[in-house]
Amino acid sequence: MKLIKSLFSIAVMLCTIPSFANWQSNGYYINDSYYSDDGSRFVVGLRGGVSFASAKMKNDVGSLDAEYWVSTTTGQVISDLRYDLAGGAETLPDFVYAGTGNIGTLPVKEKFSKTIFTAGASVGFTVPNYSQWRLEAGYDYISETNYNQVPLFEGEMQLSGGVIGDAVAHVSSTGATATISTDIISVMAYYDFFEGNQKQLNTLIPYVGFGLGYASSRTTLKLADIYGDLTLDSDLQNYGTIENDVLQFEPPTDKSKYPTSNNIAVIGALGVSYGISEYTFLDFSARLMYVPTIKWELTNSDGTQHREWFSADNMLYTNLMVGLRFEF
Repeated sequence: MKLIKSLFSIAVMLCTIPSFANWQSNGYYINDSYYSDDGSRFVVGLRGGVSFASAKMKNDVGSLDAEYWVSTTTGQVISDLRYDLAGGAETLPDFVYAGTGNIGTLPVKEKFSKTIFTAGASVGFTVPNYSQWRLEAGYDYISETNYNQVPLFEGEMQLSGGVIGDAVAHVSSTGATATISTDIISVMAYYDFFEGNQKQLNTLIPYVGFGLGYASSRTTLKLADIYGDLTLDSDLQNYGTIENDVLQFEPPTDKSKYPTSNNIAVIGALGVSYGISEYTFLDFSARLMYVPTIKWELTNSDGTQHREWFSADNMLYTNLMVGLRFEF
């Protein structure tokens, strides 16, 4: 809400500038007061809207072994810890030792698919004598959203060393409460489809744009070992605390210690603008932002240790935005 109010205040301020400025059109007088306009303008843009985010999720745990038991009557698979906490052979007489499997081989159960609020701003200029071209430096903020999954990993796992020999079992592992927010600083080139040096009023003017950006994504991960296959691992005990006999993992209390993923983003844009005055344009756009990889990591309480857990590969943000553009 504070971001929206700030952008609105800036927009109101910018709307008043043209009435006071005397440098809106960068041209010059020649001969008998004939005015020549090279089409160059200073450009400021503000925008907001929704972002449709999607990505394929990947297990980044690596090698992490756990032991499992399987019911000979129902086929249910439970971890060694759950077997022990349930009373072992005394209360689970139909369970036999199934063997050891690697949690890192399980797929992430669900892909990333979210609708998120987004806002942005940009400054730049139209190129002198080639006013169809705009060059802009921009900033876009894709607000924080959740990625909550129980189970996080689920699928077929190869087990070995059990009393029934090597087997494939259907295993579920861990429950996750995760968040992500992304900031993108970009450099963009736009081409507006119109004739002459000055855009027409009350006319839809289409445009295309392309560019590169620096994307910084901040992530948090709260993990619960609800299936009991993480708690007995000595390395993971360095990242969490045992509560009610199972490991619980919390993000750092200091937000500055949250893990970040930094990427080069590729950006494309399609849009139309509509001139409501000589210097003010309504802007409607679709912006595609491609971010290669965003990672979620386990961290200890003070953020000094990190272990990769899962990631979003080929994240695509599709931003549908409405804004104002000022060309002075």
